[in-house]
Amino acid sequence: MTATLLEVNNLQKYFPIKKGIFSKVVGNVHAVEKVTFSINESQTLGLVGESGCGKTTVGRTLLRLLEPTQGEVHFNGEDILAYNAHMLRELRKKMQIIFQDPYSSLNPRMTVNSIVGEALKVHKIGTRKERKGIIENLLQEVGLTKRYINRYPHEFSGGQRQRIGIARALALNPSLIVCDEPVSALDVSIQAQILNLLRKLQDSRGISYLFIAHNLHVVEHISHNVAVMYLGEIVEMGAKNKENHELYDSPLHPYTRALLAANPSPDPEAPKNKVVLTGNVPTPINPPSGCKFHTRCPYAQNDPQLLEMCKAVNPPIRIASKTHYVRCLMYGGEDGQEGKIVPNEKFLQKLPK
Repeated sequence: MTATLLEVNNLQKYFPIKKGIFSKVVGNVHAVEKVTFSINESQTLGLVGESGCGKTTVGRTLLRLLEPTQGEVHFNGEDILAYNAHMLRELRKKMQIIFQDPYSSLNPRMTVNSIVGEALKVHKIGTRKERKGIIENLLQEVGLTKRYINRYPHEFSGGQRQRIGIARALALNPSLIVCDEPVSALDVSIQAQILNLLRKLQDSRGISYLFIAHNLHVVEHISHNVAVMYLGEIVEMGAKNKENHELYDSPLHPYTRALLAANPSPDPEAPKNKVVLTGNVPTPINPPSGCKFHTRCPYAQNDPQLLEMCKAVNPPIRIASKTHYVRCLMYGGEDGQEGKIVPNEKFLQKLPK
């Protein structure tokens, strides 16, 4: 059985809003609200949602680049939120990040040798000659040649720069890498190459990924589990198994359905199931009461009875299987019990089969 590497329980992150000469706190940005998930060894969790939903904040909070407001984060069974500065320094060897923008994430005044080898030097790993050998091996592992070692970032294409960023993340041989939209700034053909590289590295090194993206189809093939975030909350999570990919083959939440419908299909003959979302994403400074999605949900907006319920009640978790759950009042049943998903046909009769 695969062991759990990372476990997150009720993670919250608020950013205070300050005004006046005394910097009085007048409110909070509710960036992350009670997020719970886990990642097993050598597996990938895809975290998907619109810009501003809080997915990047989740990744940075896990790495302690941002301090959480509340919650628990256990890595290899240890509570890393209780770590002091010395313990965090050691933790950096095990948890790394790949940034979204391959242009701004690399120092233009540093060579590839300095960029990839910086972490080795900081943690005093090997001699200068040994570090050079490690860097050359890392470059070859990510699809570059060792003759690039003394070049500067401006001499590379976007895809090559992202490979350098991946090599930098691999330098300390981490167990977990947070991939913060690593392909969103790249051409489609290059995206596929980077995704294939990440899968290859996972197979050879046994790395776990938290893969952050805003496109469900980007993470479909690389992820073992996919979680959909909306306004700081995870609204649905599903896993890939031998038979299907639960979240893609049987989406339950209206927001998940809208995200899937928004992606163009390469098959012109494929049926088009449009789910139109009206309005803008509410502000996380003053999020809506009840279900946060009710202001844009096409089903709530078309049914006054459902809309009133969604305004008043924060949806509980409904569990469809051991690896598939949803937060939505359109499903009845007992809270938090497996197999108790009961679709309300009155509200779901217009959903595509």
